[in-house]
Amino acid sequence: MTGRGDKGLLVTTGTFTAEARREATRDGAPPLELIDGDRLCDLLKLYELGVETTIRTVEEVSIDSSYFSDLWLAE
Repeated sequence: MTGRGDKGLLVTTGTFTAEARREATRDGAPPLELIDGDRLCDLLKLYELGVETTIRTVEEVSIDSSYFSDLWLAE
């Protein structure tokens, strides 16, 4: 990359090792931006590139067993 550009960009759908992250920020190394899978998904959503986001509401229902046990005792 030296002498061929001002900045490098590495993209993966996975993750980068700690060593790769250290190398990308090492003093004297050419500027290098690492984009992992999580960041890639965030960017695709942000710029609406090939993805559509739908927000859903989830309802959680729990049973109050004391209510039902009181019903059976009343008979």
